[in-house]
Amino acid sequence: MNKLKLFADGADISGIEEMSKNSRISGFTTNPTLMRKAGVVDYKLFALEVLKIVRDKPVSFEVFADDLPTMEKQAREIATWGENVNVKIPVTNTKGEFCGALIRDLTDQGIQVNVTALMTLEQVQKVTDCLNERTPSIISVFAGRIADTGRDPMPIMKQSVEIMKSKPKSELIWASPRELLNIFQAEAVGCHIITATNDILKKLDMVGKDLVEFSLETVQMFYQDAQSAKYQIEV
Repeated sequence: MNKLKLFADGADISGIEEMSKNSRISGFTTNPTLMRKAGVVDYKLFALEVLKIVRDKPVSFEVFADDLPTMEKQAREIATWGENVNVKIPVTNTKGEFCGALIRDLTDQGIQVNVTALMTLEQVQKVTDCLNERTPSIISVFAGRIADTGRDPMPIMKQSVEIMKSKPKSELIWASPRELLNIFQAEAVGCHIITATNDILKKLDMVGKDLVEFSLETVQMFYQDAQSAKYQIEV
């Protein structure tokens, strides 16, 4: 993982604080769903609390309006919260209307965006075309959700990297990974960033672990759990 950057994905303040001290982590992302699950009530208060913890690494916060004018107002407000903020803009609203005009306007004015929830090469091309070449931007392709449909995300991610070369200041995120292996897959196809939840990131310490040792530990776990449960079979 020499070039691939790891971004921690979540909305738990204690988890964010823990990962902010991890030298492997280069940035942070969150979204309204993760925030709701974490019990966040006040969106701005939460964001400002995160930015007190994460001062020198990029953090993405998402707009949640559904009409483009209100999305723009929210985006401009979020952008004022910190120089390290990327404003997350969904590729479409809930009606399927492409947010390209908003993406173009924001990046033309130097606002750094993280365009999210992409799953097709057509979407990647359309978003890339809207980015201002002078403004650093992120495109998040949900490789994990693509895989959930039975499709191999690797070719899509590899071609996305190629498409985005037309905007050298843009970076591709392998979003919604399902397992640690995805980190190595993302690096293999040339992704710039992968987001991962804390439970996946904590498995990094297992990279290269001896499989015979791992097998024995698994057997020991099964045995110890059976003993703790006091299971018995009369023989």
